[in-house]
Amino acid sequence: MDLIDTTAALADACTRFAAQSFVTVDTEFMRETTYYPKLCLIQMAAPDGSGVLVDPLAPELDLAPFFALMADEGVVKVFHSARQDLEIIWLLGGLLPQPFFDTQVAAMVCGYGDSVSYEQLVNDVAKAKIDKSSRFTDWSRRPLSDAQLSYALSDVTHLVKVYEVLAGQLLSTDRGEWLDEEMSVLTSPETYKADPGQAWRRLGGRMRKPREIAVLMEIAAWREREAQSRNVPRGRILKDEAVIDVASSAPRSVEALGRLRSIPAGFERSRTGTDILAAVERGFARDLSDIALPERSRSRGGNGALVELLKVLLKAVCETEGVAPKIIATVDDLEAIAEDDHADVPVLHGWRRALFGEKALALKSGRLALSAERGRVVVRELP
Repeated sequence: MDLIDTTAALADACTRFAAQSFVTVDTEFMRETTYYPKLCLIQMAAPDGSGVLVDPLAPELDLAPFFALMADEGVVKVFHSARQDLEIIWLLGGLLPQPFFDTQVAAMVCGYGDSVSYEQLVNDVAKAKIDKSSRFTDWSRRPLSDAQLSYALSDVTHLVKVYEVLAGQLLSTDRGEWLDEEMSVLTSPETYKADPGQAWRRLGGRMRKPREIAVLMEIAAWREREAQSRNVPRGRILKDEAVIDVASSAPRSVEALGRLRSIPAGFERSRTGTDILAAVERGFARDLSDIALPERSRSRGGNGALVELLKVLLKAVCETEGVAPKIIATVDDLEAIAEDDHADVPVLHGWRRALFGEKALALKSGRLALSAERGRVVVRELP
């Protein structure tokens, strides 16, 4: 089994794939030692039974034909759990595949559960088994063994059958539009733009005071910029624990920074220490009236029991409709509904409202009841 390692061979393969109605795609990458993912392998397969493996590390290879195929609107590009694959294509090619189909999202709509794995889908839909012996391969090493290449190719060959079955189920149940919102998020460039100014949100749920959040914003933004410029993982710059520690303690002197247990000895007197203290000062200079507390930090009052009831209702509705709860509503959505009938959350709009949102509001207003019958939760409308 050979890797495509020249532009001419890649162009020939992409021309053949462009004649197909759809192509399944996967990538293998490494990012343990970098901020940005390092693309190491591309796998593609088509319904005619053809499949190829592409070596992005080959010095004589230009990925332009691959990116042209990804932009070809006449061919559906099929991925499973595509977010990281699409991030790489966006970073390297400056585009996102169109039209696009994510089998993990489709599987949730078709009732296969939340975040169903590729292995499970292949087993349930394609009735095949995947040899997992090569799953922890270092894909940046060359040469790759036949076993490793065979494993990589299976990630797209089985996906052909998975896509065909899921697409058929969506058509028969008229649920294709249910995917549109999820797909639009995945194919939006904004999803893949790492804005240092928003980096604090990954950790903001642990903060409770505006001043802490103000400092966190500056520390997290500084760390993100440093990681990007050096192309190293965030933790190499400053670990999450230390970011939280600095934001909570807000040290304003070298001595105060050095007293933090999460800061390595001597770190406070380095250039990085100086940068951290400067970020703390920028946090103190922020106008606290502009600081919005993260949603998780806000008190939901005494709605805990109601939220639990809404969770039960969600599970009951999803079991009846054969759809995964995750694609209908999040816990945050349920908390928002418990607090406000007019909350601006996805579950109170469009098909989600028709499927679940109206029932949630009816339960909240006493127009709907839950009961247990023969081990199942039954939803009943009240007169």
